[in-house]
Amino acid sequence: MPRAQLNTAPDPLVFRSYALTHVGRRRKQNEDAFLRDDAINLWIVADGMGGHAAGEVASSEAVDTVFGMVKRGLPALGDTRRVLDENLVAQASRLVESAIQAATYMVFAISEVEKAKSGMGTTMSVALGVGNVLVTGQVGDSRIYQVRDDMVTQLTEDHTLVAWQVKQGLITQQEAAVSPHRNVITRSVGGRDYVEVDISVLDLKAGDRYLLCSDGLHGYLDDVEIPDLVSLGGDAAVEAFVGLANERGGSDNITVVLVEVDVV
Repeated sequence: MPRAQLNTAPDPLVFRSYALTHVGRRRKQNEDAFLRDDAINLWIVADGMGGHAAGEVASSEAVDTVFGMVKRGLPALGDTRRVLDENLVAQASRLVESAIQAATYMVFAISEVEKAKSGMGTTMSVALGVGNVLVTGQVGDSRIYQVRDDMVTQLTEDHTLVAWQVKQGLITQQEAAVSPHRNVITRSVGGRDYVEVDISVLDLKAGDRYLLCSDGLHGYLDDVEIPDLVSLGGDAAVEAFVGLANERGGSDNITVVLVEVDVV
């Protein structure tokens, strides 16, 4: 698990989040789900997959399960506003991973019981702020970006066939962008009763901005465009992101969560 260089005596941080979801211009229903809870510093974007509204069920059930498990588990960490030691950071990481695994089992179990929902699943990008670190959990091809000092960094790795092909040197990024297989997901929450979860931990810094989004946005977005849109701030920023995706085609559901980090 990637580990951050932990701060020793940082200023306390405050988090403000903004979110917007939109069905897009071509879909009849919205199968994305999201959560923004600044009380426990938890933010989630999930993009459901499956016919007959199964994708909507998968994403909403997964988000609810992660939220419930994280909320129940946080008290064991004590005061999460303080700087956490290595053991507590590891405990927070295990909490995020366990919550996503619980969501995987829940969605899979529902699909096994209700045959109309067989094969449903969802992507999931989770960010949890604890002390002065951010714990991220990733399954699928929704994404988390960091904007720091006007520089954008994609924090998560897409779990798709084309991403794997690019990583192996089998195709180029340009070929991946037009590949007929670019929407093939290699990991999902609920596709099986277990999923490998990517967990990362990084230092937080006042002024950081974190963008969580479904592929209905990032599929239309060039990374270099992100800082200027994020700089609009708050509701104006998330509305601008959704508007851009719709202007460029809106072929999928669009969901955006923006987290702004500042000092108290």
